Amino acid sequence: MTTDTTGTVARDGDSRPGGPADSPFIRACRRRPVPHTPVWFMRQAGRSLPEYREIRASVPMLESCRRPELVTEITLQPVRRHGVDAAILFSDIVVPVAAAGIDLDIVPGTGPVVAEPIRTAADVERIRRITRDDVSYVDEAVRQLVVELGDTPLIGFAGAPFTLASYLVEGGPSRTHAKTKALMYGDPELWHALCARLAEVTLAFLRVQIEAGVSAVQLFDSWAGALSEADYRRFVLPHSTTVLSGLVNSGVPRIHFGVGTGELLGAMGEAGADVVGVDWRTPLDVATGRIGADKAVQGNLDPCVLLAPWPVVEAEVRRILEQGRAAPGHVFNLGHGVLPETDPEVLTRVVALVHELSSRRADQG
Repeated sequence: MTTDTTGTVARDGDSRPGGPADSPFIRACRRRPVPHTPVWFMRQAGRSLPEYREIRASVPMLESCRRPELVTEITLQPVRRHGVDAAILFSDIVVPVAAAGIDLDIVPGTGPVVAEPIRTAADVERIRRITRDDVSYVDEAVRQLVVELGDTPLIGFAGAPFTLASYLVEGGPSRTHAKTKALMYGDPELWHALCARLAEVTLAFLRVQIEAGVSAVQLFDSWAGALSEADYRRFVLPHSTTVLSGLVNSGVPRIHFGVGTGELLGAMGEAGADVVGVDWRTPLDVATGRIGADKAVQGNLDPCVLLAPWPVVEAEVRRILEQGRAAPGHVFNLGHGVLPETDPEVLTRVVALVHELSSRRADQG
């Protein structure tokens, strides 16, 4: 039988009640009734937490992603502190690319930096296919976390082919993605070969996480908002579809998220996700109209709002919950990641407020 890692079916094939599969988060992803709107935060595993900064003080980012005991501890920290409805694996989107043989580092204050950017077909061939053994530390961390988290679902994740390709072509972060677009427009054959290889790596990486026991996965296409809808459909959509459709029988919900993608939401919804993440620029009711009524939405508080006085935060949380009612399922989140300067206590209060307001609504029918 197909193994369902979300908790509905145990690994020995026996059904069991509850578990992550019956959690508010998974139920919302599946567009089922929930006792309250579930909430988690992108980049909640670290960033603003003093306990995270303490544990990372002497450990480089890539090394921390390769040490299962650190991954486990950092992933658990926001669950303990905030009472969020889901944990997300502590890692980085370039981890599988590094495992595939690309020489890169995550430089503090800069981000991923690639030693030899991709320029030719021979460069693409340097990106080898990965196996579980290449990312055994991720497999081990997920298995540890599933035990520690119990009924709380764990979200696995990976970077989408376009966003990974942008880092590899640019050699690091870019505001304009000029080199990426130059390759995309100037040599479409090479572009598609690169993205096809990255789709293979991404799919393999997500499958490792699913087999180890994550309850859901999120595909981050952080930089897709740099494209027009026409270019997205031509150069990006086929490869994101390869990844998401490759997980259709995995038994876990698939979330797809990008930044600045308001005009791409319909196309992103076509890639095959169960849930589409929405950044703060597009109201959730408007986003639902673009995505369609057959998918849940995730989002979309502006991370900067968390730096404002509490009455402002509360008003924005209420607005988003109200707009989220237009969707068949809503997972409350930020419109992008937690800012490092965010007061952790505000995050904790947001979780409590979302639970309180949505529970009251559920009780009222």
